[in-house]
Amino acid sequence: MKSLSAAAIAEMVNGKILGDENKVCTGVASVRDANSDTISFVGSKKYQHQLESTTAGIVLINKDLEKEPLNGRTFIVCDNVDLAFAQVLEFFAPEPIVYAPGIHPAASVDPSAKIGKDVHIGACAVVDRDAEIGDNTVILPGAYIGVGAKVGKACYIAPNAVVMFRCTLGDKVVVHPGVVIGGDGFGFIPGPQGLVKVPQTGIVEIGSDVEIGANTTIDRARFGKTRIKDNVKIDNQVMIAHNVEIGESSILVAQCGIAGSAQIGRGVILAAKVGINGHISIGDGVQVAGTSGVVKSVPAGSIVMGTPAEGQRDFMARLMLPKKVEKLQAKIEALTAEIEKLKAGN
Repeated sequence: MKSLSAAAIAEMVNGKILGDENKVCTGVASVRDANSDTISFVGSKKYQHQLESTTAGIVLINKDLEKEPLNGRTFIVCDNVDLAFAQVLEFFAPEPIVYAPGIHPAASVDPSAKIGKDVHIGACAVVDRDAEIGDNTVILPGAYIGVGAKVGKACYIAPNAVVMFRCTLGDKVVVHPGVVIGGDGFGFIPGPQGLVKVPQTGIVEIGSDVEIGANTTIDRARFGKTRIKDNVKIDNQVMIAHNVEIGESSILVAQCGIAGSAQIGRGVILAAKVGINGHISIGDGVQVAGTSGVVKSVPAGSIVMGTPAEGQRDFMARLMLPKKVEKLQAKIEALTAEIEKLKAGN
């Protein structure tokens, strides 16, 4: 069984011990579910009351929560408690599953496909003609790699994920179950006899070190490329339409939707359920609050929220306006009543 002492954790995360440096724990848990043998964390003053109630043996805390521990517990003060706890989690995490190189007898690999060294292809996976698979890549059961598609080195393609024809993935790309890369973009125009489908002739190009969450869809371009650049992290159930471009190191949280030809800059954060209008640009470093609807371009470095999305000050002013109006109306009614009293007195 793995174990860590408070002294070892403090050295690992460059933290300061408050309490017993010899305290040893054998696992991790949430503050609520922890016991004296587990390590937990509290990262915000919003949750500081949990420091009083938790039974965790060791608690990692941020500097602004520094206080002497109660009931024999041990605190470790960290510069960045989230990062520190991630390091502890990594220590206790199970050993990663290792997939032996080879092609399962139940897999279907076209003779024209180019398969690199030490590739694992699971049962019922399909690698279609002229596809290319890089060294050390893992393709799990039921996944499909389309005609002429290219998957780079050390990628991980989970069960039932789809990489459609001619789409390309860089190195060390993680594709979770149910992802569809390269389905047709939604392109229809009215014609004399109804809607006419517009051919979607482009591809999807995924950079390196990208992670794509379960059941996310990334549409192929109408022409050219839908492009996801290096180190982008995409959560589950995100929709990325045709000809969208996502800049390096951006984060897209669950259930975001990005309409066609939108340009998302570098280091952008789109929180859960954000909607981005088509043919607009979101500048580098922009942060969009959850459930916001962005209908026009946003300059670099902005923080926006609401629908239609706007700056924090404007959003709060608009949010407070109905309450201000209510107070003003009540004041007018009171003044009107005073005036009526004065009139009656005359």
